[in-house]
Amino acid sequence: MKLSEEQQKSVVEAIKKAEKLTSGELKIHIEKSNPTASVEERTLEVFHILNMQETQERNGVLIYIASENRQFAIYGDEGINKKVNADFWETTKSAILIHFKAGQFAEGLMAGITQAGEQLAKHFPYQRGDVNELSDDISFG
Repeated sequence: MKLSEEQQKSVVEAIKKAEKLTSGELKIHIEKSNPTASVEERTLEVFHILNMQETQERNGVLIYIASENRQFAIYGDEGINKKVNADFWETTKSAILIHFKAGQFAEGLMAGITQAGEQLAKHFPYQRGDVNELSDDISFG
């Protein structure tokens, strides 16, 4: 998966827009390949490497992509998991996958970010004076 500079800016803008709806924190991490056996295991590992568990409400969300392995996963922190059903992220995964299958990677990320922001807003609405606890930039591994 290769994102142009313009596409990266669009994805970051989608994160900023989504985070205006919620106190939740969204992060995208992209790397060439997954060095572990499980995409879920790697997603959790990256979540901790990025210190996403440090948010005050434990409501960070990581969308992890291993491009060469054609893998992606979504991980929401324990604050989210205490409030939502087990299949909470399925609609977000579906929104991303539709675009990824068509080779529209930036569009897939933006659709997933928008969907995640809307879902998070139901359980973690934006609070006046909310502080952006995590960088909105895409991280690369």
